[in-house]
Parts: sequence; structure tokens; C-alpha cells
Amino acid sequence: MNKIKILWADDEIDMLKAHVIFLEEKGYELITVNNGGDALELIKEENFDVVLLDEQMPGMSGIETLEEVKNIRPNLPVIMITKSEEENIMEEAFGSRIEDYLIKPVNPKQILSSLKKILETKKLVSDKTTHSYQQQFTRIGMEINQNLDHNDWIDVYRKLVKWELELEATTDSSIQDILDSQKEEANQVFSKFYEHHYEDWLHGNQENIPTLSHTLLRDKLFPFLNDDIPTYFILIDNLRYDQWKTLQPVIEENYTTELDDIYYGIIPSATQYARNSLFSALLPNEIKKKYPDYWVDEYEEETKNKYEEQLLGEMLKRFGKSDLSYSYNKILNLNAGRKLVDKLPNLINNKLNIIVYNFIDTLSHARTDMEVIKELAEDEMAYRSITKSWFMHSPLKEILEDLSDENVRVIITTDHGSVKTKNPVKILGDRNTNTNLRYKFGKNLQYKAKEVYEVKEPEKLFLPKINVSTSYVFTRNFDFLVYPNNYNQYVNMYKDTFQHGGISMEELLIPFAVLNPK
Repeated sequence: MNKIKILWADDEIDMLKAHVIFLEEKGYELITVNNGGDALELIKEENFDVVLLDEQMPGMSGIETLEEVKNIRPNLPVIMITKSEEENIMEEAFGSRIEDYLIKPVNPKQILSSLKKILETKKLVSDKTTHSYQQQFTRIGMEINQNLDHNDWIDVYRKLVKWELELEATTDSSIQDILDSQKEEANQVFSKFYEHHYEDWLHGNQENIPTLSHTLLRDKLFPFLNDDIPTYFILIDNLRYDQWKTLQPVIEENYTTELDDIYYGIIPSATQYARNSLFSALLPNEIKKKYPDYWVDEYEEETKNKYEEQLLGEMLKRFGKSDLSYSYNKILNLNAGRKLVDKLPNLINNKLNIIVYNFIDTLSHARTDMEVIKELAEDEMAYRSITKSWFMHSPLKEILEDLSDENVRVIITTDHGSVKTKNPVKILGDRNTNTNLRYKFGKNLQYKAKEVYEVKEPEKLFLPKINVSTSYVFTRNFDFLVYPNNYNQYVNMYKDTFQHGGISMEELLIPFAVLNPK
């Protein structure tokens, strides 16, 4: 194991040899310099685990050196050592992101304590988190294999996402593998649960039915429209629950979360089905029959979500809310987002403002098609990270900050999630078969029935039929559909990409949060 490497910059470093020897005897490797300039040169050339920095050095001061250190290596921990106890110097140092602050004269044990606190905290937190998950592993496994209802599955998914986020800090790859294995087991059981109950949910054949895509607005939004507070309903396309939990702490700098809920998506868990159902409060085949001009079949070339605003308007009429003042805003690019920021003051008098924000879906498709995006979001942790990075610099964050100054209510949700594909499943279809990797429909589809969820009577699931022999198949868990022709090429192309349309917790357990400005 490599020694922890420390850079110590102090103009009186020759007088601190006893301190240096003490730390070296404790197993640390120390490099010493007597000015800020030399320290910066070394930081550019070598990797250090921590910097000990004297605040009062001639020439470049410790504060000036600190600023340059953070420009070169923003995440490099710095311990400031000074003779001064002036409050403004401390504030300036902490404002420049130091990890600790020691007042001279310091003894070696003080420095050792500070080093341990900084360097071992991450490891201690990681070890504690790993141990806690190991304790919960068996309990979660037992829950997964019990006879769970739809609320129980939401609880299980919340727990798995919680551990997934907490274990991000660990360097123990084996515990990550255990969690991945447990998620896969959970998805296998969840898929069976969903397939067993889904048709009954759609037909109202059970007393305890979860909120679904087509009942979301009725169940979750409408109750909030009974007071005088304007509601902003923000749908971030393809936002998974774990991504929402990553964004939530940032958003909660300006908001309190009144409701942090999860609803169930319909299948196919794809935009043209799920979002049209959400805004129309109808299932896909019901939309096609009731509003044929607003439904676009998959084989047609025009945009499949072209008529969301019209479906929303018709839905409000059906529910007796035709006099409701509302707006519908669809953001497809950066410029449209900036225009909406400017337009916000004009929306405040509406009772309901719908904002559809499309970025994450674009990101997932770009990740499939572009190697550079694959490298940026190589795994689910990186996928969450790049989502957060986008949000931090997006007009959407500015929109939420502006709204936090008003007496409004903000709802954040989505239409479906996505899952990272791992396992190829072979299928054959004719030239009219759709292109989605998580589900297929058409006639004369050939596949192994045990590998998919097959729907030979689409009308029972309120799915459109292109012809009398149309059937649907859906993948489960982390599977994706591949044609036998050029099989290896397409497996390599689509494995480890984020897809939607099938059956998994990541796609079908969907965040729904209600926020109030602080």
C-alpha cells in the first residue's frame, strides 16, 4: 500500500524537523518547501494527498498560495497553519475551501489528529456504510422474496436506491457487486409481480391499485389545484428516481419537500406511450380511439409526442376544468430554456403551468450513439453525476431559483425512467417491427417465450394494434432485444447503454415530488 504523501510549505520549515520526523515515523511521506511558489510547482508535477500550508510566508502568502492550489487541484485537501487568530483571516481561508485550521505553536500530535480526521474520515464513513449495508443485505433479500404489494415494492426500491447512493463513496468493489446482484434479483421478482398484476390494475379488478401514468394527474395533481397557489408541474423527461435523489439536495437549498413519492409507469415505458397517457389521462389505445388525430403510430415518421398540449386541453375539459388558466411549455434545447426564464413573469397569473424539460432522454440517446458520452457516463454513478452537472448549469436551475421567490408550488416528476442494459435476448421480426431495444411489436415475432413478457392480446393492456395479428413482447430486468443478423456487432453497440420501454424498477417506479419555497 502506498504511503500517504504530504506537502508541507512553511518559511520556517527547518525549525520543524522534529514534527516532520514524528509524522514520518507514523508512516507518512513528507515533502517540504519554504515558500508558496515552490509548493505550486510541486503540486503541478506530483500527486499529494494533503497540503500543510503556513499562512504567513514572505512573498506569496498562504492565502494567495491556497487560491492557486485550488485552481490547480480543486479537491486537494489543505490544512492552514498560522500564528494569527484574526477572524477575517479564518473566514478568508475557509471561504477558499480549507479542510482544517491550526494555530501556532502546533505540536506534532495536533497535526497528526488533523491528518487522521481529513484522510481517514472518507475511509471510516465508507467502512461504516459498507458494514451497515451488509447488516441490511439479508433483511432486504428476505423482503424481496415475500408476497409484496405495490407499496412494499416502492419501499424496497427506496432502500436499494438509498444504499446505492450511500455506497458511492466506498472503494470496495465487492460490496458494489453485492448491491448490483441484489438489484438484479429484486428486478427479476419485481417483473413477475408487475406482469401478474398489471392487467388487473388497468381494468380496475383490484381494490388496492397504485397510481399509474394515466391516473397521475387525477390522483396527484388535481388535489393541489383547489387552493389559490399557482402550481408549476415540471416533467423532466426520463428522470430516474436515483437521479431525482441526486438533484434533491441542490433543489432543497431553496425549497422544502412536502411530498417525496413514487408512482407506477405503464408499458411500454417509452415516451410516446407514457407521456401521452399522462397528459391525456387515457391509456394508449383509448387515445387512439377517442382522439385519432392526436395519436401517431410508431411506423409513422412524424413526432410521436406532437399533440401533448392538445391532449392536456381535452383532458382538462373532460374533468370539468376547462376554465382553468394554464400554460404548456416544452423545452427541447438551451435557447428554449433561456427564453422560458425570461417568460416566467408572464406565467405567474396562471393556476397551472406545465413545463416539459427534455435533456436526460437526449443524454441517454446520445450515450448510445456517441463514444465520448459513453465515457462520460460509463456507469450509473457517472450517469447521476453528469445529470447533476447538467442541472447545476441549466436554465432549469435558474427557473427553480426564480420561482423560489414567489408564493408557488412546484411539482417535479417524469414519464418513465431507464435501465442500463446487460443481457442480449434474440428476436426475429419483419421489416415493419419497431426499433426499440426493450420492447417489440409486430406480426410473426419469433423469440423464446420464457425470455420475455409476451402480450398476444394487446387490447387487454389497452395497446394499439396495427393489424389483427399484432403482438407485443417486453424485456425484463437488464435485458435488451437483438436480431440474430450481425448479432455480435449490435450486442457490443447496445450493451451497457441506458434504454427504456421494458419492465424494471428503474423504468417503472417513477419519482413525484411536491416542493414549497422556503
